[in-house]
Amino acid sequence: MGRGRVQLKRIENKINRQVTFSKRRGGLLKKAHEISVLCDAEVALIIFSHKGKLFEYATDSCMEKILERHERYAYAERQLVANDSETQENWTIEYTRLKAKIDLLQRNHRHYMGEDLASMSLKELQSLEQQLVTGIKNIRTRRNDLMSESISELQKKEKRIQEENNTLAKKIKEKEQAVAQQAAQWEQPNYRVDTSFMPQQQPLPTSLNICGNNYCQEAAPELGRNGLDLTLEPLYSCNLGCF
Repeated sequence: MGRGRVQLKRIENKINRQVTFSKRRGGLLKKAHEISVLCDAEVALIIFSHKGKLFEYATDSCMEKILERHERYAYAERQLVANDSETQENWTIEYTRLKAKIDLLQRNHRHYMGEDLASMSLKELQSLEQQLVTGIKNIRTRRNDLMSESISELQKKEKRIQEENNTLAKKIKEKEQAVAQQAAQWEQPNYRVDTSFMPQQQPLPTSLNICGNNYCQEAAPELGRNGLDLTLEPLYSCNLGCF
């Protein structure tokens, strides 16, 4: 039969407690060394006996290095937790502040629209009325400024269009005057057309001589210097006579 489960409680007998401590301490140090070698882990083990005696184990005997690393990690962890708590608290405060501001803006908007006025006192109503009067005055002032600017722009545009119309009317008038002067010159009785640019007409020949094999006609008594002699040769012989 196997051993029963050992009940975990303080051993009252000092001798038995010391023996158990020695055995368990050796086993614990052995397990720490095994996990360090097998798993390539950095292990630091610190044991104080009930008499205050120190027993320790550290990977590669670098207890200070491992403890320093543990301190940095623990400090960073504490800072992260503290920052998270502080951030959560800040967000809670910011949410409360923004919610109150939104409620105030919504209430003022309802008041400006003439709603939810029953809960307002006489002084608050007078203040609201003054705010509305001031707002309407500012709105009207801005509206008048915009209308004045628009009217000024329209007047400038009208002036430019009028100047363009005057320029076009002047050009049309000058064109009409030029056409009228040209028409008046054509209607004058002594107006002559300049023919210097027209080509000279060549003189016609004084005689024409047309001859054939069996026919000849004298068109003029004699040929001049510029006479034209045209001779028509028959394409075939005529056996029946000449026409």
